[in-house]
Amino acid sequence: MTAAPDLSPGTLPLRPELVGLEPYGAPQLDVPVPLNVNENPYPPSEEVVADVAAAVAGATRGLNRYPDRDFADLRADLAAYLEVESGVHREPEQMWAANGSNEIMLHLLQAFGGPGRTALSFAPTYSMYPEYARDTSTAWVMGRRAEDFTLDPESARATVAEHRPSVVLLASPNNPTGTALPLDTVRAVLDAASRVPGGCVVVVDEAYGEFRRAGTPSALELLADHPHLAVTRTMSKAFGLAGARVGYLSASRELVDALRVVRLPYHLSAVTQAVARAALRHAPQLMAQVGSLRAERDALVAWLRDHGFVAADSDANFVLFGTFDDRHAVWQGLLDRGVLVRVTGPEGWLRVSVGTPAETSAFKDALVEVTGR
Repeated sequence: MTAAPDLSPGTLPLRPELVGLEPYGAPQLDVPVPLNVNENPYPPSEEVVADVAAAVAGATRGLNRYPDRDFADLRADLAAYLEVESGVHREPEQMWAANGSNEIMLHLLQAFGGPGRTALSFAPTYSMYPEYARDTSTAWVMGRRAEDFTLDPESARATVAEHRPSVVLLASPNNPTGTALPLDTVRAVLDAASRVPGGCVVVVDEAYGEFRRAGTPSALELLADHPHLAVTRTMSKAFGLAGARVGYLSASRELVDALRVVRLPYHLSAVTQAVARAALRHAPQLMAQVGSLRAERDALVAWLRDHGFVAADSDANFVLFGTFDDRHAVWQGLLDRGVLVRVTGPEGWLRVSVGTPAETSAFKDALVEVTGR
């Protein structure tokens, strides 16, 4: 009898750079107050639930057929939504969507990164960015933000000129700090990117864009003049559809067509397309919730500062706060009281998502108990 092959981890032909790594993921704990992953705390209304259910039922009747692999109707709906939300007109052919912003970013690195190429961002920022680079065999370089988490335009320009990346990733509002980028900073990066030999794509990740404060512009306004710019969004946050997994971007037709080359066939299911289109029909109702979350966020920042904490200015649906000599002890103290926040960002800081008023109140009470402030 032939012996079974040894398939223990040490014998599998795993890529060397993956050996010993753990999968990405925030703790998924069953707690009364989960405020660690920047979800929208409000579930869809019964009206939205009914519309989504009817749309899914309709899609189900045709599940014996493959979905529209270029999802033309969804792209048209997303373009129409952005025109209302940001006042920027986009054609359906200038839109793209995928399984959350994560797959959008992976498409971008598959198309424009790869062996011998470099992706660049500025720390502290979203911890998944280097993983997108790793998974596409793209070299990863980090510049630095200032102590207040802003990005100096001239410093950013010099970093791009030094490293000559193929892709620059800019989060605005930035995760985990909540910091939004002025358009002049984005323009400085675009100018530097235009001088990179072989070309450079600049990606502005606006996953939290709808939560930006009044007067904070969107990089969508720059798209018409910059064919190498892509602006990404998600339906996970403002739309409260984290479980549906729908991310999207807007860019030039040429850039979008490059993503169509690397995407897997039929990567966006008929059910996903139906859910997204149904939710977009209720955008005005869902954006009203965004307004209340903005107000809750601003009040939370003020409360934290009034109680002696440092809180970063935020244009997102979360707040980075601190600073603590032992942030893990504070995190554990909050968890012991049923409140889950995130240990992320620079040493000494914690991040809390904006919840319902009741959840925010529970967080405040627990934080006062833990810290004595």
